[in-house]
Amino acid sequence: MGQRGFWDEEQRVTKLQDKKPVLKRLADSIPWESFRPILDQGYAQERKSNAGRKRIDPLILFKMLILQQLFNLSDDELEFQVNDRRSFEEFVGLGIMNSIPDATTIGFFRERLRNAGVIHELFEMFEAYLRSQGLQARGGQIIDATLVPVPKQRNTREENKEIKAGRLPEGWDENPNRLHQKDLDARWVQKNGTNYYGYKNSICVDVDHGFIRRYAITPANLHDSQMLPYLLDPENEHDHVWADSAYSGSAFQNLLNLAGFESLIHEKGARNHPLSDAANKLNRIKSTIRARVEHVFGYMTTSMGGKLTRKIGLARTEAWWGLKNMTFNFIRYLHRSYVLGLVA
Repeated sequence: MGQRGFWDEEQRVTKLQDKKPVLKRLADSIPWESFRPILDQGYAQERKSNAGRKRIDPLILFKMLILQQLFNLSDDELEFQVNDRRSFEEFVGLGIMNSIPDATTIGFFRERLRNAGVIHELFEMFEAYLRSQGLQARGGQIIDATLVPVPKQRNTREENKEIKAGRLPEGWDENPNRLHQKDLDARWVQKNGTNYYGYKNSICVDVDHGFIRRYAITPANLHDSQMLPYLLDPENEHDHVWADSAYSGSAFQNLLNLAGFESLIHEKGARNHPLSDAANKLNRIKSTIRARVEHVFGYMTTSMGGKLTRKIGLARTEAWWGLKNMTFNFIRYLHRSYVLGLVA
């Protein structure tokens, strides 16, 4: 076998991109440079001198965070995969002669963005871009929540009681290393007879295009309906609101009426007062639209590596899921652009 030349390498890269075009299309279709001013806000730090290695381009690190969410990778696994996979390396904009940012650098960059409070700004910037491309929210909105599991904490019953009351268990402050590994914000919740531990990702999806327009991350024990006022999108061109029966009730009906929305929330039966056949039939009709939000959660579960989150605390989990929700919108943009012919 002869020695490989530059032409052979170029053919190899082209063949890889043809077989797995998602990353190539993602690299070409998202307006990456428009994120730079916000990324610089979170990444900028005063240099004491010009000595030492130049800082890594924040766009490279941002693209690595998007890869991380697309495949649900840990920082260490992300570093390995970008080193190991040519398609990942090409996507982030690194060549074979460039060094790959290590796991520590990736983690520090995400923390800087979190501390600067710019992750939601990045999400909103892409939302503005969608509107500029004619993909504004319309058709009404669907609201729902999904459980976000995190590793279970091995606490005693008394310790859990103290945490639930908002107090630090006795002796925990004496061991900072142990405290650093304890999640004081995650909570238990029971659903369909099964106990879950973690958080919730509550989202608002527009009906016509299927983008996540708003989101909120909360402890798992907070009832879905409490996030309704924060998720309603006033920018949607149509007034209809779909949601499951967890959001039913006169209080929420009044809230929607006051805000000028038309409720298409599922009706809910009660003990000794089951729903009528007509109400059940109406719920099934509503489900044909409402089920579209389940496609979002289903894609995250099956195509984005699942929902398990290895972050400790509400703030870090919120940052992680802000990036994940934005990554979903990136992928959704590729699909809608292809369908509508916006991207060649």
